[in-house]
Amino acid sequence: MKQNQKFQAVLAGLLERGAKWLEPFGVAEDSSLTALCDVLLSSRGEASGVALAGCILDLYREQDNEQKLQFFLYLSERYDPQMDRIIAAVESYGQDKSPEALAALNAAVEPPRQELLRRINQSSGGTAALVSMRSDLLPLLKENPTLQRVDNDFAHLLGSWFNRGFLQMKRISWSTPADILEKIIDYEAVHEIPDWNELRRRLQPSDRRCYAFFHPAMPDEPLVFVEVALSTTIADDIVELLSDNRKVLPAESASTAVFYSISNCQAGLRGVSFGNFLIKQVVNDLLLDLPDLKTFITLSPAPGFAAWLQKQSIESNNESARELLALSCQMNSLSAESKRLRHAQLACALAAQYFLLSKRIDNSPPDPVARFHLGNGAELYQIHPQANITTAGLKASAGLMVNYQYDLTRIEENHEAYAAKREVRCSRAVRSLLNKKSENNPVSEKA
Repeated sequence: MKQNQKFQAVLAGLLERGAKWLEPFGVAEDSSLTALCDVLLSSRGEASGVALAGCILDLYREQDNEQKLQFFLYLSERYDPQMDRIIAAVESYGQDKSPEALAALNAAVEPPRQELLRRINQSSGGTAALVSMRSDLLPLLKENPTLQRVDNDFAHLLGSWFNRGFLQMKRISWSTPADILEKIIDYEAVHEIPDWNELRRRLQPSDRRCYAFFHPAMPDEPLVFVEVALSTTIADDIVELLSDNRKVLPAESASTAVFYSISNCQAGLRGVSFGNFLIKQVVNDLLLDLPDLKTFITLSPAPGFAAWLQKQSIESNNESARELLALSCQMNSLSAESKRLRHAQLACALAAQYFLLSKRIDNSPPDPVARFHLGNGAELYQIHPQANITTAGLKASAGLMVNYQYDLTRIEENHEAYAAKREVRCSRAVRSLLNKKSENNPVSEKA
């Protein structure tokens, strides 16, 4: 009852503001959300379209989880392309290769859902609202596979609207507006920022930098941000890198930039590529300020490593994977140096297999962070078996972290090798770890 009252109140407000546009379409106070979508697709006027789109978004926000599921199911069933129209357009194009016939074919195969989403996007704040709508949709896909076609349409449009050409990079500092700083705290997905004091330690010192990417339609919402530590060495321990007691380095003394956290902020943009050279854009900005920087490298998590070990231990009866998991569970209570050394040896050998041999069905590495950096043109440079022995680090990656190096002379070459052949470029040191693989514990090459 309360939901219905809110629904009618919002719609009544819309009718009061724009009745002259909406009355011809038969929009009334008892119109449903799905009925309004039908009206929006059939309308032709810009003013009525904007008013209807705003009403649809207002009403969508009032829906509970079950109502949102029913709404997405309606989109899935109601707005598929018409097969007879597709067949007719294919036959027509087969006889006439004119631009008009091709346009008709394209129009026939495009789901009406895409046009609906475009029209909803006309509303003020429509882009951000659609990103939020997709974040509601994604968790429903597993239990409702028919909704995948709805998500395909979201992903297609968002991929066009959020390509790198539209993104704006800004440096985040302690003087950045507080509402954006709050979001940096909330969205940090790699190394938690528990409070404002920790945020200050990551932004204010001379040897720290942070950059965020924004979209003009969402100017106050960071899409992705990158945290950078300036150093004279390649980092191999995240706790040490983030220590309160570290000695602050004057920025002009730094020779190395360590990218230690890259966080995607919008769940609704999952899987939407922002382009393959975001890191290079950050590198270019750093060099403008600090031209003496020579080395650009990450200290990155391996978030899929522990799950991969578990799978290897069960499906391939990999005794080394099983042993490494057991040692990782005991890591913070291990006192014997021999056991810590054993953990390191196993982690390095198995990590080399994980990154270099194991493949998904599309022939890319199973690790999402690896896919990101390799696609950006980096190479796998070093493996650090006990770089993150926090509880979270041990659970996700058995304590493992890795360096990906951005060699400015090879970024494009590395990117092309990965894009064309899914080739994992790596250092000799990493490649040599494959020789330590136990013949008795073969790795499954499909993740």
